[in-house]
Amino acid sequence: MADTANSLADLEVLGTEAPVQAAAPVREQELDKQGRAYATGRRKDAVARVWLKPGTGKIEVNGRDQEVYFARPSLRLVINQPFGVTERTGQYDVIATVKGGGLSGQAGAVKHGIAQALSKYEPTLRSAVKAEGFLTRDSRTVERKKYGKAKARKSFQFSKR
Repeated sequence: MADTANSLADLEVLGTEAPVQAAAPVREQELDKQGRAYATGRRKDAVARVWLKPGTGKIEVNGRDQEVYFARPSLRLVINQPFGVTERTGQYDVIATVKGGGLSGQAGAVKHGIAQALSKYEPTLRSAVKAEGFLTRDSRTVERKKYGKAKARKSFQFSKR
């Protein structure tokens, strides 16, 4: 217990010492043999497998261009959010395969996969993507239907007679 201070002068001496900080763990780039980053994204019932590689900004979903697969502009905007946050628009090509769920769930799954793949390709971008909440899997799913109910919570119309 050499660090006990008995007077204010002792406290001043203790305060001038540099505090010991644990350095943040440095993450390494995770690439496959073709030089691509792979990640899995999930949203609702949709699961997206995403491969990311340097390129011209072409996004291909299930073998089709993003404009064809996601016809609604709002869904394409959702997919491109991770690139906008990290200022990497048009620098990476994305190949994604999506299964399950509807179009909005699939777009969310692709966004989640792109964000994870970006953080694997460039580990320095992880903090920016994480601050926007793109790495967190949105666990909300549809509530199951209960017996005796019309839907999950909706009851049948009540009639006394």
